[in-house]
Amino acid sequence: MSTRADIKPIALSLVEADLDEAAARFGDSFRRTGFAVVEGHGIAPEVIEGAWEAARRFFALPDAVKRRYHLPGGAGQRGYTAFGVETAKGASLSDLKEFWHVGRDLPAGHRFCAIMAPNIWPDEVLPEFRPAMQALFAALGDAGLKVLKAIAVHLGQRADFFESPVADGNSILRLLHYPPVTQGADAVRAGAHEDINVITLLLGAEEAGLQLLSRQGEWLEVPAPEGSLVVNVGDMLQRQTGGQLPSTTHRVVNPAPERRHLPRYSMPYFLHYRPDWLIEPFVPNAEMPPITAHDFLLQRLAEIKLT
Repeated sequence: MSTRADIKPIALSLVEADLDEAAARFGDSFRRTGFAVVEGHGIAPEVIEGAWEAARRFFALPDAVKRRYHLPGGAGQRGYTAFGVETAKGASLSDLKEFWHVGRDLPAGHRFCAIMAPNIWPDEVLPEFRPAMQALFAALGDAGLKVLKAIAVHLGQRADFFESPVADGNSILRLLHYPPVTQGADAVRAGAHEDINVITLLLGAEEAGLQLLSRQGEWLEVPAPEGSLVVNVGDMLQRQTGGQLPSTTHRVVNPAPERRHLPRYSMPYFLHYRPDWLIEPFVPNAEMPPITAHDFLLQRLAEIKLT
């Protein structure tokens, strides 16, 4: 049995009540572990449950139906990606998961339309899917801005520093389904990896399996009380901060034998910069030259075999 990481929940309301204290608590948690656990995130229960129900219904559809919503050449950035496709960087075996990506809805003629593809929606088979996911996408984006406000103050920046870089950001809501694990499976549900984006906000980590790799090289369980939101630093923020806030390696291990017959669902929201934002460390770093968020994303998608 793995040891639990020392991560104490932080109420998101603290950002508005005492920003300096919120900045100190989030900063400490992220610097030590790369992760934070948020309680009282303020996302309406009906919004969350509506998304869970729509996701479960979609993944229960026949494989042939789900594959109709795969976008060839889309690098998995919209719609459906089948089981056994995504592979963690450097891994030889693919992850034991299938997923769906929801992106930002842009108005016609928007300057990022050529980069950020329109969403794919299964309206004809699940008409409730689109409104459920759009509601959750918006709610998680609002929660992410509050966390970024605390991070900005912790880093000695203006409280609104991240608002412009993430406005119209290429953020992604991922609906994940890990089917029951077959006996003798060599692969794991999600191999050891770091996230590409700025921060990730994860719903559905209550089910055991999410682990982080400590700086001492020990795999630790991420504690996620029911109703909490797990937040972790991504590679873009690590680069922006010159490594002050670490993008921590993490994984989702297979469950104990007596629970392998059960599926696992989770919904991470990958909060991204806008495509043209230049990721440039606050303190110049020769090992981290400036790069646009879009170019950085393309590099990393190739590494995990989505392009």
